[in-house]
Amino acid sequence: MPRRLLTLALKSALRGRHSEPRMFRVPERLKDGYDVVIIGGGGHGLAAAYYLARDHGIRDIAVLERGWLAGGNTARNTTIIRSNYLTPEGVRFYDASMKLWQQLSGELDLNVFFSTRGHFTLAHSDADLRTARWRAEVNKHFGVRSEVVDAAFVKKHVPQISLECGGHSPILGALYHEPGAIARHDAVAWGYARGADARGVEIHQNTEVLGLDVRDGAVTGVRTSRGAIATKRVLCAVAGSTPRLLRMIGLDSPITIHPLQAMVTEPLKPWLDPIIVSSSLHAYVSQSARGELVMGASLDPHELHSTRSTLDFAEGLAVHMLDLFPFLSEVKVNRQWAGMADMTP
Repeated sequence: MPRRLLTLALKSALRGRHSEPRMFRVPERLKDGYDVVIIGGGGHGLAAAYYLARDHGIRDIAVLERGWLAGGNTARNTTIIRSNYLTPEGVRFYDASMKLWQQLSGELDLNVFFSTRGHFTLAHSDADLRTARWRAEVNKHFGVRSEVVDAAFVKKHVPQISLECGGHSPILGALYHEPGAIARHDAVAWGYARGADARGVEIHQNTEVLGLDVRDGAVTGVRTSRGAIATKRVLCAVAGSTPRLLRMIGLDSPITIHPLQAMVTEPLKPWLDPIIVSSSLHAYVSQSARGELVMGASLDPHELHSTRSTLDFAEGLAVHMLDLFPFLSEVKVNRQWAGMADMTP
């Protein structure tokens, strides 16, 4: 640790407080009741609290997080932002989301490191190209910038890529989505937390929900590891724990939970500006502002409520990354992890 930071840390410890103001308050106890209780202190839960307070004047809100702030799927995602979906509903929904992202740093008065990179979905077959053309036309119909490009265009924008792709899946072209972007997930969470707190919302970390009280078909309260809370409105934003919470009120859910794994490499000099996705190879990669290559693949096929990562995943993804970028063979993997995805039938 640099001497300056060590000195600052020691001074803060001796004073009993940090020299920088907290991003949000840390309430010592829960109140007896709230107008709204939001279960889950990740990106969705914190954003819901922020917009309820900002747009609807609902400020008597408690956000309950069983661990630390944004320590669940928000900390485990791979930060890609796009709106180049296939269905009209998906395109409209995520295009509205993209517009919010583009203004989010100003809205929260905090740099969320939103960075427009461009997004390539590689095509390795005629079927891939047909799907790319289909998606491009749907996107254009709803005003989203996407176009089908040839392999030379891909190579021009990503000179390091191997168009041969290991000899078994040559790149024929791609769907290019110019607005594709990345952002810093923890900055987003902390920005929403600070904004919600400034509007009166309480954020309670290390507060696990143990049960939900129901009377005559309506929620009346939440039981937590720190006491009971009376409320008539509960919002569930808990990702992989959704089925478990629904069972607390006697509901069986068709949602299944599947791990979604990812990994990052050691930091490298900046060389990859766009986001690269290959559905055929079940792989995607982008480079973070810190130089790490953030890589992921498709969902694990088997239902499992777990955030453990596996060696099989790392080995399989590494093979596909080397098909795309053979020069990465000596690059070290720093860490890997898994999030939990809620999947509907």
